[in-house]
Amino acid sequence: MHLPSPADVGQDRKPLPERRRRIGLLVFEGVEELDAVGPWEVLSHWTQQYPEDGWDAFCLSVDGAPVVGAKSLMLGAHHSFDDAPPLDVLIHPGGPGTRPMLQDPHHLAWVRDLRGSVPLMASVCTGSLVYAAAGLLTGRRATTHWASLNLLSELDPTVITDVAARFVDDGDLITSAGVSAGIDMALHLVARLSDVERAREVRRYIQYDPMPPV
Repeated sequence: MHLPSPADVGQDRKPLPERRRRIGLLVFEGVEELDAVGPWEVLSHWTQQYPEDGWDAFCLSVDGAPVVGAKSLMLGAHHSFDDAPPLDVLIHPGGPGTRPMLQDPHHLAWVRDLRGSVPLMASVCTGSLVYAAAGLLTGRRATTHWASLNLLSELDPTVITDVAARFVDDGDLITSAGVSAGIDMALHLVARLSDVERAREVRRYIQYDPMPPV
């Protein structure tokens, strides 16, 4: 089952830029749900409510079929790897489903191939482990879930790990810490790809103002 494309949302508001840019959010079996849904909430609200900014967002899976997340939530996809349009940004979430990816030559080759054509690649949580296994983080600043920082260093000892940051923007690579940190990273993306005021508007709408009760 394919979901309707979000690119069609808001088309009646005003003329849109001719060159629309695209953010692809990867979903896969065993993805940590909030790793994907947190950034999706941010980016889908931004792209659907402000189409004049010139960006669209969609989800993709290997074959375009729904996947089951780490905690059994079913997540749909708009595209498969084969029929997805060219990307300007890729977001690779984490979760237990990334563990087999670290030894999957086909997935790692797909990530490396995208590195050659996608200007900006981002990850959430243990998605950065996949980037490290694919050789994308050699000598780069990066972070991941706090429980996987040691594994990140084992996969590539040259990675300059930031153990305190919610996300690390290293130019054409952005990595974020665990789970909810992906929301921070996505808001940073909105600020970077549009402007800070737009990111504040999105943050206010989703009422994201963390005040832990415990």
